[in-house]
Amino acid sequence: MCGIAALFRLDGRPAERAVLERMSNTLFHRGPDGGAVYLSGSVGLGFRRLSILDLSSAANQPMVTDDGDLVLIFNGEIFNYVELRDELMGKGHRFRSSGDTEVLLHAYQEWGRECLPRLNGMWAFMVYDRRRGTLFGARDRFGVKPLYRYRNASVVCVASEIKAIRASGTYTDAIDWERASHFLYLGQLDDSDETFYAGIAQVPAGTAFEVDRAGRVSEWRYWSLDHIPAVNTRDPVGAFRELFDDSVRLRMRSDVPVGVSLSGGLDSSSILCAADRVRRQGDGTGGPPLRAFCYMAPEFDESAYIDDVLAQTGANLQRLETNPKDLWERLPEVLRYHDEPVHSMTAVVGFELMRLASQDGIRVILNGQGADETAAGYFSYFRDYWRELVTTGQVRRAWREMRDHAVTHEQRSGGFGRLLLETVEGAGQWRLSGLSAYRKLGVRRRRRVLAGDPWFRPSLSEWNVPESAAVRRPVGLDATLKRSVSRLHLPLYLRVEDRNSMAHSVEARLPFLDYRLVSLLFSLGVEWKLRGGANKFVLREAMRGRIPESVRIRKDKMGFPTPMKQWLAAELYAPVRDLLTGRDVRERGIYDPEAILRDLEAHRRGEKDVSERVFRVVQFELWVRMLKERGFVNETRV
Repeated sequence: MCGIAALFRLDGRPAERAVLERMSNTLFHRGPDGGAVYLSGSVGLGFRRLSILDLSSAANQPMVTDDGDLVLIFNGEIFNYVELRDELMGKGHRFRSSGDTEVLLHAYQEWGRECLPRLNGMWAFMVYDRRRGTLFGARDRFGVKPLYRYRNASVVCVASEIKAIRASGTYTDAIDWERASHFLYLGQLDDSDETFYAGIAQVPAGTAFEVDRAGRVSEWRYWSLDHIPAVNTRDPVGAFRELFDDSVRLRMRSDVPVGVSLSGGLDSSSILCAADRVRRQGDGTGGPPLRAFCYMAPEFDESAYIDDVLAQTGANLQRLETNPKDLWERLPEVLRYHDEPVHSMTAVVGFELMRLASQDGIRVILNGQGADETAAGYFSYFRDYWRELVTTGQVRRAWREMRDHAVTHEQRSGGFGRLLLETVEGAGQWRLSGLSAYRKLGVRRRRRVLAGDPWFRPSLSEWNVPESAAVRRPVGLDATLKRSVSRLHLPLYLRVEDRNSMAHSVEARLPFLDYRLVSLLFSLGVEWKLRGGANKFVLREAMRGRIPESVRIRKDKMGFPTPMKQWLAAELYAPVRDLLTGRDVRERGIYDPEAILRDLEAHRRGEKDVSERVFRVVQFELWVRMLKERGFVNETRV
């Protein structure tokens, strides 16, 4: 796990060492174990190393083939590198190192761009072909590892984080007000490839690109959920169990200590129990117990579930001890590492958990990201499922599923009658959305609502309704899950996971995002994801007898939550109010500070909940302040 940066000059000038060193130095946290720069005419490559596999100098980057034709910089892990190395050795390739970097370089040398489908892992890498004068790059299937790009008439600039592009001297800061508006009004983050910085975008997940000598950029998708091969199996539970165990096994490959982030929920408990089985199967002795890391706000107690998991695995647990004021004080630091706002205080908790793991000597941590979006873990998915059944004429089945859900989740559901009414209304609205006039009416209605928001000046809302809002979305659970993986919510959570972990030089690995496991899940019928009151049904069945039963059948879902509503009315009220009454907020030109303060007071009295909206405004102000500290002064132009 590392930090990478590349500069491809289009104006005939040579790439400068000072520029690449400046870019690389901003990524020091991603790779504190060493760094280097490679220069060849108009191309420059920068690298910072975090040593995880093969800790020797033989695995240093930039890595060059023996003939000098190919140069690689690589951030991530190829988990099936052992198997690929054996295959490549059978083709005559010879290796000096024992890690995955050299395997990736030889894989590209052997198969070119066709190496990508063979890789099981998470990656963002670039290969400079000196002979052809091209720069090839790719990002993993789900976008676990980041890669950002910027281009003007003189350069193409690519890097692991936005801050490296900003440090290149080729980019002039400018706020993308469309992204900012979407965030301030609706809380939307990472739902497109664009960023808060105008002109800087992400390389899309599952995408490869090539830049040639003339500066022409070609880009293509090499993997998509819409085109995965069907996985046929008569035993979905057995197939899931086998693939999941193998995914954890591969992600336990490491030359440094491995830990697990444990919330007490189904996903993280499944990972810890599987990792413990891998540990025990290793050399027969099992080695030292695994280390796990957790946080629990007093208002969200999951200790009973965690204790059951610890009793089964013998793992050593480290608990994060913090409080609202400490987390508030960490927020500016979190924003500096992320370069952009985050979704909630839960991101700050994750940041501190990774700090705790790093202080405990952990360099690799396993986490459960991806399970909810691929196996249907969010409760909102039930309504998508029922609406699909109703719109496709499966009314009896929908009736039965809603009835079972109402019994299982009596307090949450509000009763069978309410579920039935909401489902019928949702199905009717979806049918109406097939009419272009109805969709356009919805867009106009949304514009009026946003323009009338008392917190913001009307000019800000003009950025906030893209043309895509008038496009009819497909109905059905699988369509919703695909959108969750590609736009909402997974890209945001992957960004949070990567920046939080790498800020403390820790590599996060995500077993549920093994592409084989995801391909299986999207090949199964919806009844293997949601059934009655059970979400993630196939996962629950696969973990029968393998995790504590109390966790396997639990009905609620938490995942390191924070009681921001209570905090804003108590410990965080004063610092938030101080920020909102500051001169910068008054002069920003996009708010009505008095309206925000009135609602803040109402929140304090318990009359309404504006915690999420206030947190967005506070973050945006802290983020703009961060830009201002670095010389950006044009922040008030909407």
